[in-house]
Amino acid sequence: MNRQPLPRIALTWLLVAQALVILPHLQHLPMWVVGFWLGCAAWRVQVYRMRANYPNGIAKMALVVAAAAGVWLSRGSLIGLDAGVVLLIAAFVIKLVELKTRRDALVMILLGFFAVATSYLFDASMVAALFSLLPVTALLAALIGLQQSSFAEGPWRTLRLAAGLLAQAIPLMLLLFLLFPRMGPLWSLPLPGARASTGLSDSMAPGDFVELSQSADLAFRVKFDGPPPPQDQLYWRALTLESFDGERWTQSWRAQSDAPPQWTRQGPSLNYQVIMQPSARSWLFGLDVIGDGPGDARLMSDFRLERKGPVQEVLMYRVVSWPQALREPNSSATSLRRDLQLPARGNPRTRAWVQELRDRYPQPEQLVQAVLRHFHDQPYAYTLRPPATGEQRIDGFLFDTRRGFCEHYAGAMTFVLRAAGIPARVVTGYQGGELNPGGDYLLVHQFDAHAWVEYWQAGKGWRTVDPTFQVAPSRIERGLQDAMAEEGSFLSDSPFSLVRYRGFGLLNQLRLSWDNLNYDWQRWVLGYQGEQQSRMLQRWFGTLDTVWIGIALVGGCGVLLALLALWLFKPWRHARDPHLRQFARFEQLLATQGLQRIAGEGPRAFAERAMRQLPTQAADIGAFVDAFERQRYGNAASAPGELRSRLARLRRSLPWFRWR
Repeated sequence: MNRQPLPRIALTWLLVAQALVILPHLQHLPMWVVGFWLGCAAWRVQVYRMRANYPNGIAKMALVVAAAAGVWLSRGSLIGLDAGVVLLIAAFVIKLVELKTRRDALVMILLGFFAVATSYLFDASMVAALFSLLPVTALLAALIGLQQSSFAEGPWRTLRLAAGLLAQAIPLMLLLFLLFPRMGPLWSLPLPGARASTGLSDSMAPGDFVELSQSADLAFRVKFDGPPPPQDQLYWRALTLESFDGERWTQSWRAQSDAPPQWTRQGPSLNYQVIMQPSARSWLFGLDVIGDGPGDARLMSDFRLERKGPVQEVLMYRVVSWPQALREPNSSATSLRRDLQLPARGNPRTRAWVQELRDRYPQPEQLVQAVLRHFHDQPYAYTLRPPATGEQRIDGFLFDTRRGFCEHYAGAMTFVLRAAGIPARVVTGYQGGELNPGGDYLLVHQFDAHAWVEYWQAGKGWRTVDPTFQVAPSRIERGLQDAMAEEGSFLSDSPFSLVRYRGFGLLNQLRLSWDNLNYDWQRWVLGYQGEQQSRMLQRWFGTLDTVWIGIALVGGCGVLLALLALWLFKPWRHARDPHLRQFARFEQLLATQGLQRIAGEGPRAFAERAMRQLPTQAADIGAFVDAFERQRYGNAASAPGELRSRLARLRRSLPWFRWR
């Protein structure tokens, strides 16, 4: 069979399946693969039309070498997941050209199934999952087309059967999804450079956040157990930047220490769930101070939440925060010296102004409030189009341009406080969030990226201030779009982003409804991993007893297969058929006279045998069988009433009826 020629229907569906398999990969495949695919497909069509020959050994070797060279030139290696996926697609394409027999087709179909699975390396969204059903159905149709049966005679019959088989597998797939132990998926492995995404960096310089402000990509979603806090309290901490070289703020060596910070719980706590998008970074997001987080993350010495490995896939975790906590009221002198570090020279005007402030405001709290009033009272502007500040960045911003984004204000205030002898540091993360009323959760986008300031006071610990609020309170209270309404620079580089048109009621409602669907998908499907599965199984079984879970899995599979068999064979159709029901009564009636129907004996043969043994009732027996055959196998209209009447007449004619 494997050496038999390929049926036309199978080849047709293989061509369709290959196009559907490759389509979701186009956004990350090098462009030469597209041309390679089109060339091989055209070659195979010409072979089918008998206008070209199959490639010989030299031609096939040349194709393999060309594909390997293309992967090397475009990916820089033949090793790794990214290069491996390109090689797999190239092999899938080359196999089409040498496709001759059913065995070749089977190999190509298996390659296609694997290529569909690798598409989740790059996109595991609901749309991608739904689209993957199309190539899977086409591959099943090609597999059916390889068989010598009536289903392979036409493409639509093949497609209907393939769709039916896929639908029959869905219940079993759901059962395995719910009960089978979670294992790390293939797409959780890191992809070198293949999933670069916009997001916070581990350093900050003027202009960095301006680029983020033009991105409408989603950073994470948050759902609180109760009502969410006000917008001006939503400061989602990511990183603490303590080192400054005159141009850029970076993390200090202390950021790598996992020694737990000293803090005391005060006030009410906040319980919430975060669904974070892939960032290829190891830090997580949460409100200060995070008391309880995911099991594979820990609170570092600078109060950031760090995970053991980078976030390569959608990550769902629960957090308990204490916003009013007292943070390090008695910090060490060594730690405080690190948060006073400044370059020895540079920004002389700012240093002179700080000396004036120290003379007028000797108390740290007074000086902090004076700096905030300065930003509020002086003609500073909040803009996504800040002018260049020159070599002396802090001086240029504070005294010349006075126009900037959040990183300008946070960096400048931290510099001022340090120069005044007040330990301070920059904190980066996100601020605010958009409420989706459909799911009662917050959407935090990349344009919500923000920077603010922490300063230290003896006995009170680290305290948070936001100089941006003094300049643009609407940014903190209502979001970036309102703050930039007059300037018109909100998402100016993304004119087709639906987030930009939140003011249009119907369009915005459609956007939020679609996001709500994606939120449920990420929460219940992508987020159904170890902890969530354990909680759900505990609710069902009371305990995580592997024996009971195994019994439930095997039993559930058995029940589903039994239901599937019932649905396929449909035994109730026979029981409900009025003609067969009357014939069964006919058999039972003759059985009382010692006449048993032999296995495999047809209705007519059985009736003729009965007429020979019961000649007196032969006419009634013959009349019943004639009516049964006419109605059951002929074109006569269904009239089970006639069968009942003839059966009743036969019953009355039998000897036992007279005395019973």
